[in-house]
Amino acid sequence: MGSATEAFLTHRNLLFTVAYEMLGSAADAEDVLQETWLRWTGVDLDTVRDQRAYLVQITTRQALSRLRTLRRRRESYVGPWLPEPLLTAPDVAEDVELADSVSMAMLLVLETLTPTERAVFVLREVFDLAYDEIAAAVDKSPAAVRQIAHRARAYVAARRPRGVVSPAQTRDALEAFQRAVETGDLQHLLDILAPDVVLLGDGGGLVQAVLKPVVGADRVARLLNAGRGRITAAVSLRPAQVNGYPALILRLNGEIDTVIAARIDDGLITGLYAVRNPEKLSRVERETAVSR
Repeated sequence: MGSATEAFLTHRNLLFTVAYEMLGSAADAEDVLQETWLRWTGVDLDTVRDQRAYLVQITTRQALSRLRTLRRRRESYVGPWLPEPLLTAPDVAEDVELADSVSMAMLLVLETLTPTERAVFVLREVFDLAYDEIAAAVDKSPAAVRQIAHRARAYVAARRPRGVVSPAQTRDALEAFQRAVETGDLQHLLDILAPDVVLLGDGGGLVQAVLKPVVGADRVARLLNAGRGRITAAVSLRPAQVNGYPALILRLNGEIDTVIAARIDDGLITGLYAVRNPEKLSRVERETAVSR
């Protein structure tokens, strides 16, 4: 195996994670990795001091270019857009910072940053790259990168889940949610939903899903309870590890129909994210490796 190939494969999971956290799409992250590989094979390795940093720079530049295109495409997306869910290994949850960075809740917060802010935040806060390395990746001065990092950090801190949420807390909340949905216990459902809970559904215009955010515990509970009438013997709702945290996977006749992830604040569900777009469900059939 050549030196270029060996270096790329060594850092592949890291590069995928960088691209995925910037794009929220595994399919687009894979495309970015292909572009990174093509450019990497043309590099004179004798001139590269730090192969990991250099590969991250290439990946970041490719992801930034793609992110700007995706932003325009998402403006015409049918209904709410949600990140593509990943089935992740149990050990991802053990790295609290990594699990938090790939969680559905965090990826939605990152969607509200500008492309450059998102790149700087991900590279600094998640992967702990030096400011000069980030500057080379985003074509900014180190001083400008420091300012961008400070601004992005404050913005994300104000919008991320309050306090550290353990996988156990998420699992307990989702188990209670699952029992309430399966039994039709409306009061039990209301007890675990925050008053200002928001339900987002992503069907991508391909399958039925809520086209606008559903806000408020009463409205969300009644919508979910109404959907319970469609649960038959052909439907199963099972726990899984998705994006570093416990989630639920709904199967219809054995096929994945919906992935349900949650945001937890102070022990209550404040966000429910139901991904139904079939183009986004292939990555929950098998584990995807993410790393820092």
